[in-house]
Amino acid sequence: MRYALGAAAGAEVTGVPEISEFSRKVSELLERTEYRRCDKGEDLEDIYRLRYKSYRLSDMVSDIPGQMIHDPLDETPNCYKFGIYVDGTLVSTLRIHHVSGKVPLSPSMMVYGDILRPLLAAGDTFIDPSRFAADPEWSRVYPQIPYLTLRLAGMACFHFQAPYCLSTIKEEHVGFYKRIYRSEQIGELRDYPGLNYPVVLYRATVAAIRERSFTRYPFFKSTPMEQRMLFAKPNRGELAPLTILPTAKYIRDVA
Repeated sequence: MRYALGAAAGAEVTGVPEISEFSRKVSELLERTEYRRCDKGEDLEDIYRLRYKSYRLSDMVSDIPGQMIHDPLDETPNCYKFGIYVDGTLVSTLRIHHVSGKVPLSPSMMVYGDILRPLLAAGDTFIDPSRFAADPEWSRVYPQIPYLTLRLAGMACFHFQAPYCLSTIKEEHVGFYKRIYRSEQIGELRDYPGLNYPVVLYRATVAAIRERSFTRYPFFKSTPMEQRMLFAKPNRGELAPLTILPTAKYIRDVA
């Protein structure tokens, strides 16, 4: 079951400035991209194997029997696991947790709970993306893959109306998140269970993502219906969509 969702799905269309060559290349690849929410079966096993393949190559983890990476946070009720496919081939994966006072479970909460729990108690909510992994061979061909993948995090922020997006990351990746999302550091270096390196906690304000990132990177845009298809639970008697096609193209074309 494939869904292609156009601007009629309720996107707010505004004037779009001329896009950069980089944004054009990402947008072109986005037109060949599909998102799949993976909850069971072979697709789920494939993304667990991709995590291991990606992490082991860069020595982020030690040898693991079975060559798959998963943990109890993959099974929490606020967890959403995705595979990103280009021309039908799995090229990357991302896990997203919607963190709230009702379900305060996520990787960042596990490591930085002392910092985040008071914010939750004050009424804040977060999107916490984690387990980003990309196929090494495809990443060499398509350096745009991180942008296609992390587009999901922004869509989650808008769907769940979360004011902040967290990033528990390696120090060497800080520049990317500061440049793209204007993320700010809120937690110091700490160890993360199972990883061979320490992590640091950054937080992006979703309002800044909307105001700045949409202008510089229009491929981050999406319609509300695309967001619902990716993150909402289907109504009783309805089947969950197997594949979602990105809608940034349709917003751009109408604009």
